[in-house]
Amino acid sequence: MSTQIHASIDEATVRQISEELDEPEWLLETRLDALDALEDLAFPDVIQTPGRTWTNLEELDYDSLVDPLDAAEEKDQLGPDEADVLSFSEAVDEHGALLEEYFGSIVDPESNYLTALSTALFTTGTVIHVPEGVDAEDVTIRTTMNSRSLFNYTLVVAEESSSVTILERQETGDGDASEAPSGDGEAAGTAEGNRYYSGITEIAAHENSYVQFGNLQDLDETTYVYSLREADIDTYAAANWIECNVGSHLSKATVESHLNGDASESKIVGAFYGHNDQHFDIDARVWHNAEHTTADLVTRGVVDDVARSVYEGVQHVGADAWDTSSYQRENTLMLSDESEADASPKLIINNHDTEASHSATVGQVSAEDMFYMTSRGLGERLARNMLVEGFYVPVFEEIEVEELRDDLRSRIQDRLQSRE
Repeated sequence: MSTQIHASIDEATVRQISEELDEPEWLLETRLDALDALEDLAFPDVIQTPGRTWTNLEELDYDSLVDPLDAAEEKDQLGPDEADVLSFSEAVDEHGALLEEYFGSIVDPESNYLTALSTALFTTGTVIHVPEGVDAEDVTIRTTMNSRSLFNYTLVVAEESSSVTILERQETGDGDASEAPSGDGEAAGTAEGNRYYSGITEIAAHENSYVQFGNLQDLDETTYVYSLREADIDTYAAANWIECNVGSHLSKATVESHLNGDASESKIVGAFYGHNDQHFDIDARVWHNAEHTTADLVTRGVVDDVARSVYEGVQHVGADAWDTSSYQRENTLMLSDESEADASPKLIINNHDTEASHSATVGQVSAEDMFYMTSRGLGERLARNMLVEGFYVPVFEEIEVEELRDDLRSRIQDRLQSRE
């Protein structure tokens, strides 16, 4: 197992981070345990096709990318008075018992090498606590990354019969990563000036609660991204994800919903747009662990130039998950002959009382549609752009957060306009 990170990260570094955040002893011990586990942990699973590993995370030069003591960011965290929207350092002071109960309870800090790395080294984060019966709208978290590396942590706790809608966004500000990476789209080492961003999100959706979490990753194309978001969804509760990726050089982004309560629900909506030599590795997974649970997975993406995408969708129906409904659809549109896309939708069913389906398609803009539109007076560029925007409509219709929907549409339009 690779231990290259130990060349620059040691126990003294972790203790310094914890001390600066004035953390309790239990959290320091969690960090140190994660640091010790690095030598024995595997990297996150990635899809492999015959003769090829699509996303090679192990070959990234983490020693040169990771500098947690020099982390710099701007973070705006806004929310209604009825809910607590706190920086991680504030939460340590004001919600210590809440943190101790939930931190690492949904995302196992030692589930893989990169989660352990994030647990040991995170320096910033947000804790959102929605009390029982409270409806909290328009919670926003905007993170501007101004350093070589940044490790971020987000915790959402929605108490019984509460609701919350959250918009999180990452973008790049000032810093020293000015040269775009070279390569063929797969991770094969890192050049001077690249960045690394890691984001871990845990959601605890208690009985009859509703959580909608939307994220737009728009970091610059020098950045390597690892994100893992998981939700524990209780009886009659719902947790919906909107996962949008347009930035970074390489992203490994995973969203998981654990339907642990009867009649719990989850929707995972994904969108991505890759150009140049961007690489997106997108995972959407749902675990049906209780009765009468419902899940819907919808992902659409575009790849252009020599960009690449790989998608894995998993619907896992447990033996006790009676009366399950689970649906999955993934579609990728390729705008160039050099772009590549691969998809692996999976159904794992251990209970016969299940309604489930899954599908994935990869294709190019329809020549017939292009002919139809250009024959009616539209220029080729306008016709193509209209077809691409129309391709995303099923995703736009699923995004209930208006600001996120508008931001995503704007980024897609910008990218289409710059294509020529």
